[in-house]
Amino acid sequence: MKLQRILLKLSGESLMGELLESIDALKLDSYAEEIKSIVDEKIQVAVVLGGGNIFRGLQGTYDGIDRVQGDYMGMLATVINSLALQDAFEKKGIRSKVLGGIAIDPFCERISRRKAIEYLDSDFVVIISGGTGNPFFTTDTAAALRAVEIKADAILKGTRVDGIYNTDPEKDPSAVKYDILSFDEAYEKGLKIMDLTAFTLCKENHLPIVVFNMNVKGNLLKVIKGEKVGTVVK
Repeated sequence: MKLQRILLKLSGESLMGELLESIDALKLDSYAEEIKSIVDEKIQVAVVLGGGNIFRGLQGTYDGIDRVQGDYMGMLATVINSLALQDAFEKKGIRSKVLGGIAIDPFCERISRRKAIEYLDSDFVVIISGGTGNPFFTTDTAAALRAVEIKADAILKGTRVDGIYNTDPEKDPSAVKYDILSFDEAYEKGLKIMDLTAFTLCKENHLPIVVFNMNVKGNLLKVIKGEKVGTVVK
């Protein structure tokens, strides 16, 4: 699988690091360094960050706050994370643009397919915030939608485990890892890779998903070079 333009999906919780702060500066720097390693290889990179380290949206968690309002609050959390990542990029000399499903002048432009592709072709890393811009959709769905829009070669989903297993490897030491899965196999086995809307978007648009451990130094570059890292769903 040849990768020239990718969308990297990271959870907001991954930015918390070991200190369990909302945003761990060391973790942010580490991710920026990993992404720089593939930018240096002339890979076009878009990044979608979740906001769960700051606010997860409601989903019935808080009484008295409307679900739609809560989801908008979650979108704003992804903007905060995106600006933090942009700052980390700037410190490493990486040019980047923050686009979003919601526009917040002057630091977050409203996303369009043409604008995102134009920035990617001009060697900017494009950080896409604000989810889809609509309530009731996850950042997984936003990642799948944006990846299809920009014609990415794959979605790389960075996690804290080294791929997809038949059970949770952090709870079950006998869990078995899959190296390659078809979309149909993943669905039939009930594997929770992304939410169903995101997963269906990827399947219908023949967009591969690579799930790998983003916390292992050098793993992102290995995925780009085609080494056997993580699990490929295609």
